[in-house]
Amino acid sequence: MERTVVRCAEGHVFSTASFPMQQAERLGPGRLVRCPRCARLRSAVPVPVPVPAPMPVRAPASVRQR
Repeated sequence: MERTVVRCAEGHVFSTASFPMQQAERLGPGRLVRCPRCARLRSAVPVPVPVPAPMPVRAPASVRQR
């Protein structure tokens, strides 16, 4: 099951396995989900997760020129 990163109405960011009806665009992006920080049902919306940049590859110390 895919996890979704969401932000609740109070601003808390967390991931959830159950974010119902994501494909139903006509309902809008918000869903009622229990926030683990507030411990209450809150309106939550998906948060775009940035793709990390690839790490540069460095040559081993034995190969580097001095």
